[in-house]
This record gives sequence, structure tokens and C-alpha cells, in this order.
Amino acid sequence: MPLAFVAADTPDARAARDRLAVRYAGVPPEEAGIIVALGGDGFLLETLHRYLFRGVPVYGMNRGSVGFLLNDYSEDGLTRRLMRAQRVVLHPLRMKAMTREGAEIEGLAFNEVSLLRETRQAAKLRVTVDGRERMPELTCDGALVSTPAGSTAYNLSAHGPILPLGADILALTPISAFRPRRWRGALLPHTARIQFDVLEPSKRPVSAVADFTEVRDVARVEISEDRKVACTLLFDPEMALEERILKEQFTP
Repeated sequence: MPLAFVAADTPDARAARDRLAVRYAGVPPEEAGIIVALGGDGFLLETLHRYLFRGVPVYGMNRGSVGFLLNDYSEDGLTRRLMRAQRVVLHPLRMKAMTREGAEIEGLAFNEVSLLRETRQAAKLRVTVDGRERMPELTCDGALVSTPAGSTAYNLSAHGPILPLGADILALTPISAFRPRRWRGALLPHTARIQFDVLEPSKRPVSAVADFTEVRDVARVEISEDRKVACTLLFDPEMALEERILKEQFTP
């Protein structure tokens, strides 16, 4: 199967790409059956978005820092590793954001959609789930909705729960909630449609981010999982994503 090698803009990643492309007769991404991404977690997400239209699996190797979504880096035996690799299918969240000026902007997120205050003043949000108001006013630095694959990233840093793959649930997590101070968020079915309305948007402006799509000065944000869109990640059996997510729950 023809392989394409893409790399983050760092010396280590670019050098690895060049060596691997020569050794394994790399082809352009538009002709590949598997895309091998060399970098960190951020670059892997960028690769998923960039080549989503191709519908081919992506195999990441860590040439970055954390590398939670990546396999260990090795230039030997790559063909055999790819033949043994386990497949994980991810469905993204679709964000529909409406700005204060009335513009509508969409974005996809494999990790999370987050809302963040833009100024020194806390944001005030109204939270609606499946058309029913669940929280009339949440005063906070922001809030996010996370997929299981993204639950160990920003969501975990905001003290949200780790979600097992295949659990078919989403995490709704506040970021530094001030009122109600003790609210820790909610677990929602993956079919849920979440809406955030920004209260006092001119006084307390809020931005929304879906992976790499950022929208400033939003008035309303709608979030739901898009099962019509999918991407496939490949993992070495000993680096299975489901096991790593489970293991993370027992890490001190």
C-alpha cells in the first residue's frame, strides 16, 4: 500500500520524513493508501483535518512532545507495524457559531469545542441541551464539549472526566466556574445537541474554538456529533488508544 509521509515544521520531524520517504518510497498524500504523520498531537489533528476528504487511515509517529495520540517513533519495520495496526474510527463534533454581527461559521473538532472569555470579565452562558434549558446562567472563564478521544486533553486539564472510547457519551465541562461554583459539568449521550447562548455579549465577549477553527465575538454556539464524518487512526497493538485512555484514569 503506497505511503505518504507528512511532517510538522520542526527539524526532527522534517528530517524523519525525508529519511522515511526515501526508505519506503513515499508518494504524495493525494496518492497514498496510508498517511504517516510525524510530529506531535497538534500536528496529528491538523493532518486529520487536512486530509479528511481522502478517507484514508492516518498513522502517527511521535516527533513532538506529549504524543498521546501517536505511536512510538521507529524507522524500522514500518510496513509490518502498519499491517498489525489496530484501527480506531473517530467522529468529530460539528460546531455552528453565530457571531454578534450575524455571521454563521462552522467547524469540526476531533478533540473538543471550547468557549472562552475574551476579556478580564467572566463569561455568562446559558446552556441548553436538546432544546431544553438546563442552566439559565453559568458564570465562568468558559466551557467545553469533549469527545472521548479528546477527553484526556483540555477537558482533563479543566477537571473534566476521562471518557472511554466506545462509550457514546460527550463531556460538558465548565472552565473555572464561578457561579454555580460547585458545578463540575455533565455527561451527555453522543446524540445530544448542545447550545450555548452568550449573555451580555457586548460587555462579556466570548470566542469559540473547534480544534483549529476560532470564531471571535460569538452570540450563540451549537454543538453536536457528526456521525456522517469519520476518520481512521492506526495504532500499534501495544499503543492502543483505548488502553491508554483507560490507563490515564489510574495515573496519579
